[in-house]
Amino acid sequence: MDEGDLKKIEALFRQHIGILSEDFQHKLDIVMEGHEMVVEKLEDTRGELKEEIQKVGQRLTMAEANLSQKIDGISADLAAHRHDTKVHRTHYGISEEKD
Repeated sequence: MDEGDLKKIEALFRQHIGILSEDFQHKLDIVMEGHEMVVEKLEDTRGELKEEIQKVGQRLTMAEANLSQKIDGISADLAAHRHDTKVHRTHYGISEEKD
């Protein structure tokens, strides 16, 4: 093996390394594109979730207000009922009727 053969082998080796490097770079580019797509989907999903959470928050606020009004109404009815002593009997009895 002489100097010329070594240079040919070195040139082939450099060419092969260059091809492998280009192939690796291409695959790395594909992986990066995939990551970018995943990031975009995550951002879209995040936006959709924020909107849904806001809707749920609004529904809870409305339900809380409605429930608060109902509780206040029941409380007022109970206070009025307790205030009217004529409605209440002075004692309670148990009645058992036999057939």
